[in-house]
Amino acid sequence: MKTIIISALIIWFLPSLSKADFNHTFCVAADTSQQKKVSDLLIVYYNLKDALVNGNASAASASAGEFLEAVNNIDTKSLSESDKKSFISLQAKLAFDARHISEVKAIDHQREHFASLSSNMYKLAKTIKLSADPVYEVYCPMKKTYWLSKDATIKNPYYGKQMISCGKVADTIK
Repeated sequence: MKTIIISALIIWFLPSLSKADFNHTFCVAADTSQQKKVSDLLIVYYNLKDALVNGNASAASASAGEFLEAVNNIDTKSLSESDKKSFISLQAKLAFDARHISEVKAIDHQREHFASLSSNMYKLAKTIKLSADPVYEVYCPMKKTYWLSKDATIKNPYYGKQMISCGKVADTIK
């Protein structure tokens, strides 16, 4: 039913659109949609990080599964050449860690793979704009590793409640 209505609207408005208007309207929408999917990786990453902060291995596993699905469903053909090159160089690494986090229930093992996932997400965030908001890279001196956060407030995913505020902002991606 939805398809019929959308088709009818397109047919109705089609004669009033020039070819340039049509291409601009529908091609930009496709590019924006695909770019949003790359941006969605950061949102799902933050959900995974929050699950680890809370010490919830089941939620971390589920978020990692969502991340894996998102990373595998990005159509790189619609990305700019530089974004495509950056994403493709990291896609397998991101998928590898997300798969491992999703498959295990031991939070310590999830956190080990989260360190690698975070390193690769940082590389992605440095090369592809994933958010209009700042992305904070936070350093954990006890683990000697990093994670990304949408807030400058420290909530350590490697130690959770044991050392919730351990860390410092090392970089801000704007």
